[in-house]
Amino acid sequence: MLAAAAYLRCSTGQQDLKAQRFAVARAAKARGQLIPPRLWFEEKRSGRSLERPALQKLRDAVRAGRVGRVYVFRIDRLTRSGIRDTLGLVEEFRRGGAELVSVADGFDLAGPGAEIVLAVMAWAAQMERNAIGERIKAAHARVKASGGRWGRPRALDPKTIREAVDMLTGGESQRAVAAYLKVPRSTLGDALASRGHYLKKKRAR
Repeated sequence: MLAAAAYLRCSTGQQDLKAQRFAVARAAKARGQLIPPRLWFEEKRSGRSLERPALQKLRDAVRAGRVGRVYVFRIDRLTRSGIRDTLGLVEEFRRGGAELVSVADGFDLAGPGAEIVLAVMAWAAQMERNAIGERIKAAHARVKASGGRWGRPRALDPKTIREAVDMLTGGESQRAVAAYLKVPRSTLGDALASRGHYLKKKRAR
């Protein structure tokens, strides 16, 4: 029997793949399969395109005949770029001799009417991606209209850094200084380090 593989994806670095990995590993075990480490394909990228490094490695493994079953947490983890891409990718797996198993969708992707189910799910995933894009645009517009700034916080200016150093030297914790300056602790730490201020971390008060 050919080996099983798994493909896991999330969109941003702030998310993690632990829940997907756990669910997929459990589903594979229930089918009597253990996915070898080399056949776990994971990445943090948008699903709007099929041009993804980990996905390409999975496709290469399937084409080479090394994979008999591909596990995903949900179909939208595989792609969100529409019906054509979804059906094309599933057909590519089938031609390579690999069955696709979706752990959380609750549908048999190998049974009668599978293409219809896949088409509906692919359409829903694309609509959700479009809706997310519209919400981001609306939020961007609201922030800009209110005079705010969109994106990562600006780097701290020299005067603010000197103030932070004085407070830290005076015994304040980094958490307290960051709260006072209304900046993330990571931003404060990076700004201090970039200017050679390597201070010992103090226990938060």
